[in-house]
Amino acid sequence: MRIHFHGAARTVTGSMHLIEVNGSRLLLECGLFQGRRKDTYERNRNFPFDPRTIDAVILSHAHIDHSGNLPHLVKQGYNGPIYATHATAHLAALMLRDSGHIQEADATFLNRKRARRGEPPVEPLYTQEDSEKVAEYLRPIPYDRSFEAVKGVTATLMDAGHILGSAGIVLDIEERDRKFRLWFSGDIGRRDLPLLRDPVLPFDADYLLMESTYGDKSHHSPEAAFEELRTVVKRTIKRGGKIIIPAFAVGRTQELVVCLHRMTEEGDIPPVPIYVDSPLAINASQIFNEHPECMDAETRAYVLEHGHPILNFRQVIYTRSVDESKAINDYKKPAVIISASGMAEVGRILHHLRNNIEDPRNTILIVGWQAPHTLGRRLADRETRVKIFGETFTRKAEVETIGGLSAHAGQQMLVEYAMAVKDQVRKVFLVHGEDRGALALKEQLEQRGFENVFYPELHTTAEI
Repeated sequence: MRIHFHGAARTVTGSMHLIEVNGSRLLLECGLFQGRRKDTYERNRNFPFDPRTIDAVILSHAHIDHSGNLPHLVKQGYNGPIYATHATAHLAALMLRDSGHIQEADATFLNRKRARRGEPPVEPLYTQEDSEKVAEYLRPIPYDRSFEAVKGVTATLMDAGHILGSAGIVLDIEERDRKFRLWFSGDIGRRDLPLLRDPVLPFDADYLLMESTYGDKSHHSPEAAFEELRTVVKRTIKRGGKIIIPAFAVGRTQELVVCLHRMTEEGDIPPVPIYVDSPLAINASQIFNEHPECMDAETRAYVLEHGHPILNFRQVIYTRSVDESKAINDYKKPAVIISASGMAEVGRILHHLRNNIEDPRNTILIVGWQAPHTLGRRLADRETRVKIFGETFTRKAEVETIGGLSAHAGQQMLVEYAMAVKDQVRKVFLVHGEDRGALALKEQLEQRGFENVFYPELHTTAEI
């Protein structure tokens, strides 16, 4: 058996791992690579394999860096099953349509610039129509139910506790005269996060392929992160400002809404408007409400007691239309604005940043990992002059970062995850991590007696 590391290798985006076994080719994930615009188009456009030769795809969850290149895969000839949990299939169909819209809009924007320079136009990586074709290949599978993915490979999806529907992928493999288990973590969640159940730790794994995003640091507890968030929100409201939060539409937005709901109910903050300004986040929140099988016991109990979804309450305002979004900028009193994208590269968040970045009363709140070269990373690094829509702004707004709200496991949890199979696992492969995270985690594991921990480079192959 061979594992080809074709994405999220020595970086945190574009997850894609190709397994060759028993004459079949199984693809784990098909994510978009995100980074410098000039690099991403060609990298996402050119697969390092022929999509027509892939027999099956298994998706750990719906985030675009794990699912976002599926439309292009299908466009290039893939026509096999795409296995995922029910919630992931539901979310992926939604998110890929949105991604198709973004691809088209980006191409239109670039082509205007190229036309002025006399350069030929570029085609979008894929369109909304391409995205919609993915739905016919999605095969929803319940958690904990085994199925044959390809010949000799039985797969099971285990709750990863990262976002709604997220899963670790367990592959029980028979090859020639041997049997072994490969456990792919997907993105590992954390204990005690709002809404979701805790991640299932691996067991009986001979080989472990795991993420290492935050391998260099442990997060504050969710409760400590809640306290940080409350402090920032209270301070900003007190000085008459707005809290502008770039947030991923799926996962982080819903977690923030639950935290702000709690603050309001407990009287920690006055009942200021909480705007969720992202059609994708609004639709995703509706999908959350439709999948109670993924929610923790506390959330299910709340819904039973109150008779309405936890994501719907008086102060939260979901804005779908462009006019509703623009009207937020006319509101001059304190408010919270949660908008996509999470790395502040595209979407409505750019308009809110442009309109609020030069007001010292306001706070820009960074609540997740920011890829290099993105506007989100420049804000997290507290640069004082940044470009938005090609115009330079002087940042006067306060910038705060809260890492403890991350849906990714921190170093302590990652070590615990690997330690769960220490006595059996033969090799550990660290993916979905930059050098500082992965190498720190590798060192931590080796100090605990792991002998074969690898940090593979892009497009390299491991033979098992």
